[in-house]
Amino acid sequence: MIELQDITKIYAGFTAVKNLSLTVRAGEVFGFIGPNGAGKTTTIKIIGGILKPTAGKAKICGIDIGCQPEAAKKKIGLIPDRPYLYDKLTGMEFMKFTADLYGLGRNGFVDKSSKELKRFSIYDWRDELIESYSHGMRQRLIFAAALLHDPDVLVVDEPMVGLDPEAILMVKDLFLRLAVKGKTVFMSTHTLAIAEKICHRIGIIHHGRLKATGTPEDLRRESGDSNADLEQTFLHLTKGA
Repeated sequence: MIELQDITKIYAGFTAVKNLSLTVRAGEVFGFIGPNGAGKTTTIKIIGGILKPTAGKAKICGIDIGCQPEAAKKKIGLIPDRPYLYDKLTGMEFMKFTADLYGLGRNGFVDKSSKELKRFSIYDWRDELIESYSHGMRQRLIFAAALLHDPDVLVVDEPMVGLDPEAILMVKDLFLRLAVKGKTVFMSTHTLAIAEKICHRIGIIHHGRLKATGTPEDLRRESGDSNADLEQTFLHLTKGA
């Protein structure tokens, strides 16, 4: 579960996020959408413990990430929009590096890492240097590493960037299966058709404020057009805001 309580983030006088309160439940795929510069990535960095909010609290599974950052981060699998990878490591070495960060130790590491690498179809390249990986392979490796410690909360910024159609289908199915298992999936995306198809609820952020939240049907009703698709609904709710 993710709980944001009156989150505000100010950079040198610019307010990127203002008074944002939101709860994302266990077993829910939540889509977070908004124009460029709306505050999506800032919010994700606060959830992931990369940024500290200027005001407000962020809790992960009931743990205040500001007070207990290590405990909260162990509950999270974070996939940023521009992940950093160590090019001189192999895929398997990067998985081991990630396992060490989460304190997983050696027990069962090979089985766990092999399972995730196979899930994302990069097992055969596990001993190749990451510098030889394509952009899509790098994205698959980040997914595999983020799931290695079986997090309760998966936070993803633009999850489909760089993935081919087969991988996109696999990731969409993965998100839904994680939700069925009681995991929380929080995803920021510009691909509104995907958000409409797989998200249980969607939040729209604009100018750092949460403008609306609810199911796609809820948002359509709020926009005043029950027949609109999510793109039309989004444009209506952010127009002139």
